[in-house]
Amino acid sequence: MRTPTEAGVADGPAAGVAGPDVDLRHHGDVEVRGGSDLVDLAVNVRAGTPPAWLKSRVAASLDGLAAYPDGRAARAAVAARHGVPAERVLLTAGAAEAFVLLARALRVRRPVVVHPQFTEPEAALRDAGHAVGRVLLRAEDGFRLDPGLVPEDADLVVVGNPTNPTSVLHPAADLVRLARPGRVLVVDEAFMDAVPGEREALAGRVDVPGLVVLRSLTKTWGLAGLRIGYVLADPAVVAELSRAQPLWPVSSPALAAAEACVSPRALAEAGHVAHRVAAERRYLLDGLGALPGVSVVGPAEGPFVLLRVSDGLGVRERLRERGFAVRRGDTFPGLGAEWLRVAVRDRGTAGAFLGALRGVLGGGE
Repeated sequence: MRTPTEAGVADGPAAGVAGPDVDLRHHGDVEVRGGSDLVDLAVNVRAGTPPAWLKSRVAASLDGLAAYPDGRAARAAVAARHGVPAERVLLTAGAAEAFVLLARALRVRRPVVVHPQFTEPEAALRDAGHAVGRVLLRAEDGFRLDPGLVPEDADLVVVGNPTNPTSVLHPAADLVRLARPGRVLVVDEAFMDAVPGEREALAGRVDVPGLVVLRSLTKTWGLAGLRIGYVLADPAVVAELSRAQPLWPVSSPALAAAEACVSPRALAEAGHVAHRVAAERRYLLDGLGALPGVSVVGPAEGPFVLLRVSDGLGVRERLRERGFAVRRGDTFPGLGAEWLRVAVRDRGTAGAFLGALRGVLGGGE
């Protein structure tokens, strides 16, 4: 087994392949700003959402905007969805708020973030004054997690599952091996509902010491502009995070959406969507596999794929000229300019994108 140093564990802002100037606050929405005519493959929110029935539920909540938000019903619904007491649930303004709460509220000495992954956890920790360690997973290993790479003295560990941007789904057993007394283990499951059967999920587990699971309702349901997510954790941790929140942190429309999105109807629909995304992802992967000079991280399990091409930044710009926005990879610690993330869309969109990429790479339209 490689030691942590050999695997790429480092501390401080200069750690990792991306270097000291990596923009941790660069996200996919930046790729489509000012480009209303672009096909958006940079943002991982499901296209064509929210569905009409969910819009109706949110719209109905507008009649009650004169009253302060009351999150008890939504909190109880989320708790019931995962089979845990309401005291283990904290509703947040998107999963991103949860990272800020964790960074500000928890007293930790050596936080470690497993990269490549969503950069907001590290950004929030740094903003709160923490020196952040990085465990950099390697492309040669398929960006798979080896629990032995995480320093034993890390008292806060953050890992995504399935991981953004690699689309890797880590075995739940490997994640559980990271848990130990005195450590907070944060597992970001923002995209877990896009995995058929939510296999490898830890949401709802109460037997893992220090486990904190984050969920987002903005991806599958197209609610990024509404901001709604939640934390599942020990009641003591939930109480500590709650004290760091402002009063009424989640709006009434967002609470209505949360209650709706964990209903039996919504869960059934999300399950169907997950299977459809898997089929659409396979079509995209088959097309990418037929293009020379393109390699893809696999097996991909999220609603996006990570691919590697030479001159990635140039390819990205030429794709924009052909009407497609993709997510640059060099703002993720552990990746470089040759990496691009592409959202999974319907076959028509994927086919058009594959044709554009073939043209960009010199293979004709």
